[in-house]
Amino acid sequence: MRTTIDLSDELFRRAKAEAALRGRKLKDLVEDGLRRVLDQPDLPQSPPPASLHDLMQDCCGVAEPTPPDYASNPRHLDGFGR
Repeated sequence: MRTTIDLSDELFRRAKAEAALRGRKLKDLVEDGLRRVLDQPDLPQSPPPASLHDLMQDCCGVAEPTPPDYASNPRHLDGFGR
């Protein structure tokens, strides 16, 4: 069956070059790639990466009492940078 697909210029050039290096037609390379994708079992979606805040939830509030912001209390910065 004949069909038309839109590819970026860069992807087309890479695929065309790879087919030539393998001594094959672009059509054959595309068919093999589609077969590989379609024959694979569905892979589970990986969860999005957690933020630092999410990772540190268990640690929040364990160092009591602390100032809300060390930079707002000059006592914590005495001698810093000397």
